[in-house]
Amino acid sequence: MKLLDTNKKNQVLESMMQIIDKRRAEIIEENKKDLEAFDRDDQALYDRLVVNEAKVDGMIQAIKEVKEQDDPVGNTISTITLDSGLEITNKTAPFGTILIIYESRPDVTIEAAVLAFKANNKILLKGGKEAINSNLILEKCWHEALEENNLDKDWIKLLHLKREETQEFLRNPSEKLDLIVPRGSERLIKFVKDHATCAVLISGRGNNFLYVAEDADWEKAVKVIINAKTDKISGCNALDKVLIDKNIPQYEEKLKELKEILTGVNVDIVVDEKVGKTLADSTKIPNEDTWYEEFLAMKILLAEVDGIDEAIDTINKYSGGHSTSILTEDREKAAKFMEQIDSAAVYHNASTRFTDGGQMGVGAELAISTDKLHHRGPLGLKQLVTNKYYVYGDGHVRV
Repeated sequence: MKLLDTNKKNQVLESMMQIIDKRRAEIIEENKKDLEAFDRDDQALYDRLVVNEAKVDGMIQAIKEVKEQDDPVGNTISTITLDSGLEITNKTAPFGTILIIYESRPDVTIEAAVLAFKANNKILLKGGKEAINSNLILEKCWHEALEENNLDKDWIKLLHLKREETQEFLRNPSEKLDLIVPRGSERLIKFVKDHATCAVLISGRGNNFLYVAEDADWEKAVKVIINAKTDKISGCNALDKVLIDKNIPQYEEKLKELKEILTGVNVDIVVDEKVGKTLADSTKIPNEDTWYEEFLAMKILLAEVDGIDEAIDTINKYSGGHSTSILTEDREKAAKFMEQIDSAAVYHNASTRFTDGGQMGVGAELAISTDKLHHRGPLGLKQLVTNKYYVYGDGHVRV
């Protein structure tokens, strides 16, 4: 793949910012067509689908932030000269062609493309049918920006494929794919893993847990729980499960207080058998599947644990490996919890809602990876490269 000059890439991004700003009314109008055709019953997906003035501003800001970041391609990772005189340099390099498959969110059409392009990757965008009008107008904006700068439109391309056609494309791609990122439901991820023939990087389910230790500051804990649960229910970093240590002072009173506060902000509560003894009128967990479920709704599970070890075991068994928080005033206890929890992001006395590229200093993100290879957590510009070894000799042969 041809390596583009950094200035050329930044010129395209500058053009794109101006084009989006100029065509914002048209973008919002096309999005309205998608919203009118969408089943509002799925509030989380509906929220992700909306494009308004603030969302357009956010798109422009995301491009601006990526434009201002250093080019991640061609940077030297290491250099070594062997005793034989052989010089070996390891440098960052583009992946090549990235395919991202995602549901609902039109802003992914901006963020994924700007990151991939600045990292010198070609990107194929497979958005959901529910956002077709929004994605089409955004693709036109990208193509206009590329053509203004004398570049081929194929750098950023929207795939117009139905489900069956997507399956066939994954099995027998018409062009070489180097990386696929499925961003959405577990069903989508399984669909991609079942049919892909190249590397797949998983942006997995949330199902995020929070543990309230026996020494937690209760006022602080309630504040964090409410924010993590209600700030944005459609976010993959939203809170789903709260484990409360049975040894916390005034345990029953605090359970009742938490239920009252959550109910007051319209959060539906389900409880395990132990918490159900105190919150007798609350809905009980129907079966073990609930423990694995990412709610994406104003719903939360409250459960009891006896100590930090039970909390760690429970979280590592059921969570999606995305984000986990502990509320405690004991730093040693927090350190143990954070070291032993198997999640991409672990928090001490903070909301899980910070697992986000912009919030973590990464900038725009392609996805939140729950894989351990090649990167875990927010996939920003610096993470959209691989590496290549440059080996320099002078007639060297191995003996």
